[in-house]
Amino acid sequence: MENTLTPLLNAANQIILGKDRQIRLAVCCLIAKGHLLIEDIPGVGKTTLSHTLARLFGLDYQRIQFTSDILPADIIGSSVFDAERHEFRFHHGPIFNQMILADEINRSTPKAQSALLEAMEEEQVTVEGQTYPLPKPFFVIATQNPSHQIGTFPLPESQLDRFLMRIELGYPNREAERALLLGKQRHKIIAELPVMLTPEQLDELQQAVTEVYVSPALLDYLQNIIDFSRQSDEFAAGLSPRGGLALLTASKAWALMEQRNAVIPEDVQAVLPAVAGHRLKAGSTDAASIVAPILENVPVV
Repeated sequence: MENTLTPLLNAANQIILGKDRQIRLAVCCLIAKGHLLIEDIPGVGKTTLSHTLARLFGLDYQRIQFTSDILPADIIGSSVFDAERHEFRFHHGPIFNQMILADEINRSTPKAQSALLEAMEEEQVTVEGQTYPLPKPFFVIATQNPSHQIGTFPLPESQLDRFLMRIELGYPNREAERALLLGKQRHKIIAELPVMLTPEQLDELQQAVTEVYVSPALLDYLQNIIDFSRQSDEFAAGLSPRGGLALLTASKAWALMEQRNAVIPEDVQAVLPAVAGHRLKAGSTDAASIVAPILENVPVV
């Protein structure tokens, strides 16, 4: 499966320079049918990464700029009276696309943030008692600025838990930044990118993830991680059942990307910071430090 994804990963690495691991995690998140949260300071490529992935996967893409005055109807849509037909007709909002970029999601109020909850969990939205299915596939990539910046509303734990992974990009290294300074503008390069995988091929990848084998011993290791997170004084609350399922699915997707048909402990360890960090400590972005006690204290079975 790596051979299938290699051209796509290489193309993404030509846009987001020096961030191979973050790109791999983002792709892993998508083939695991998960939503992705990217938290970092403005200007490091969060929006560029989301646009790149949409282009390479051939997905309908819509950017929604979250602001303090945005309303749920601005995201989902609303019913408008049709004078000719003498009835209300639902006008679809921008959420009805295969990939949504919820840009600077924590600049909006909790009321606007909550408009995404049903969509991310059920792949549908309900307006005035009427349910509308969302396109398939459906992904939310949200970006947020660090919580200490002015004008932010921290995402509640229930919203954070909807994201399969949270990553941060960070500054590029010196070599990558030199190439960035001397190179073509990224939005122009993105416009020239070909589609590397069709939605149908993405669906096949997602189906292949479900078929990756998980041994009883690996499940013991994963459950030991979950148990430790709940019993340790390091964390206010441990991983929820949804968090445990997220860790399992992400580990299977990572194994598939590594061309394995079975999960090994290294797959769990590779995705653990991105999957568990925001669930165990919402206010910190140093995911590696957050999960360090788990990796140090939970032995491989």
